[in-house]
Amino acid sequence: MAEINFDGRVAVVTGAGGGLGRSHALLLASRGAKVVVNDLGGNRAGEGGGSEMADQVVEEIQANGGEAVANYASVSDLEGAKSIIDDAVEAFGKVDIVINNAGILRDKSFAKLTPEELDLVLKVHLYGTFYVTMAAWPHLREQNYGRVVNTTSGSGLYGNFGQANYSAAKLGITGLTRTLAHEGQKYGINANVIAPVAASRMTDDIMPPKLLEALEPENVSPLVAFLSSEDCTETGRIFSVGGGYVARVAIVEGAGTTFDGAFSPDDVADKWDDIMRVELGEGSAEFTSGVMEQTGKIVQALGISFD
Repeated sequence: MAEINFDGRVAVVTGAGGGLGRSHALLLASRGAKVVVNDLGGNRAGEGGGSEMADQVVEEIQANGGEAVANYASVSDLEGAKSIIDDAVEAFGKVDIVINNAGILRDKSFAKLTPEELDLVLKVHLYGTFYVTMAAWPHLREQNYGRVVNTTSGSGLYGNFGQANYSAAKLGITGLTRTLAHEGQKYGINANVIAPVAASRMTDDIMPPKLLEALEPENVSPLVAFLSSEDCTETGRIFSVGGGYVARVAIVEGAGTTFDGAFSPDDVADKWDDIMRVELGEGSAEFTSGVMEQTGKIVQALGISFD
């Protein structure tokens, strides 16, 4: 099999100043992609900012013989998001690959969550993914080719205590991705979404050090690179990934039941077991009920022990 490469391709990676985004950008550049490295330079709460983080990644790519330019705009701002794509076109003539990775956290239990904390997280994650992709979409359609890789989360897929704002934004990204897959198909645009578990600005003081060591961002980026490549024909898919573990996540619907004519709440209760039954039938496929269980599967797959 020929080695996957990105010669002649131009990639945009948001939140690429560190962690997952940096890893994605470095891998694509090492295989020939010209890269726009976007990063606001702030902390995981979205506070602060500066050019240093993005500049360092650009310098690293260039030192290894690659081509890259930096962008420091916030994806949560419509004009800022547009500038990311504009920089790609100005520097390299086009855009082929959009990797929406930028994110922040403002964790708070639902009872204590403020509208401002909801608004900011939605703007960075959900609106940011919309804005950057909206700016790139006309270019991708016109050239009849594109790859979009978005970033959801186990918190979005399964829910997680204290992350109502983040979970809502992340599951919104999943729905957006699946619609992009439908609308992009006739234009040669594939869109997929990953739910990564990795060491980053978002998790560096949340997970145990031993687990963080195993969950290096470099163990997520190979999947992102494959999904970004011409070789990948999948679209509209969801993937759980971390530590070298990769699994497709599927939205399933059971066989269900039917009622003849008008039916009552009592009839629903009588057939509740039939309504709830889902036969997975794919060998080792099984339900995942929460983000901690998602992480637990990765820990088990990697054989990590905390004894």
